[in-house]
Amino acid sequence: MSKAGSKLIKSANQALAYARSEISEGFIAHIPEDVDVKSIRLGLGLTQPEFSLRFGFDVRALQDWEQKRRQPERAARVLLTVIAHDPEAVSRALAH
Repeated sequence: MSKAGSKLIKSANQALAYARSEISEGFIAHIPEDVDVKSIRLGLGLTQPEFSLRFGFDVRALQDWEQKRRQPERAARVLLTVIAHDPEAVSRALAH
């Protein structure tokens, strides 16, 4: 994994730990309560199956989020927020 990918994973893990109240120092993570998943996906020009495969989401969960039947859990909202800002960094970090 690249240095950037390692830093991204470390940062995401720190944000998740902060969100779970496991740590309280260093920064304040602003995790949105609502994420427009469909807008993020369409902005990348991906189908639901392509988006799910690229970023590791279950396609049924993605469909539920887009149809507002369910809200993404906090960790998924963190990842979706990172995808919205830098999808290539997430792709690099998740590549085998």
